[in-house]
Amino acid sequence: MPLDYNDWIKRAINSLYLAKVDKTENIVFEDLCFHAQQAVEKGLKAILIKNNVEPPRTHNLIFLLNQVSKIQNIPEKAASIINLEEYSILTRYPGDYQSIGEDEYKASVRIAEEALGWIIKSLENE
Repeated sequence: MPLDYNDWIKRAINSLYLAKVDKTENIVFEDLCFHAQQAVEKGLKAILIKNNVEPPRTHNLIFLLNQVSKIQNIPEKAASIINLEEYSILTRYPGDYQSIGEDEYKASVRIAEEALGWIIKSLENE
């Protein structure tokens, strides 16, 4: 079955919603930031799919941005996407890293929102 970029955008939006759930004592910012990263990753892969490029099996946002840049121009503000890179692996599981605070969490959601907005707009304009 061929990949449908709309399915990927739907899942990207879903990941963004998950990133924005209300934090309780049983939810950690690290997991919410992971979902922010996932929203952008799935959105970038949607662009690739719409342009008939098989999305690579990677969580590396820098690599995905480079792939997308071969297809279309990337807005300067999209460079902030790389700040989400560490959330795909490093903070995904308990480990030896500094905990994420509320300010960093809010910044990651803001980056994901802006990126997904740009991604959706670019898909509509193609």
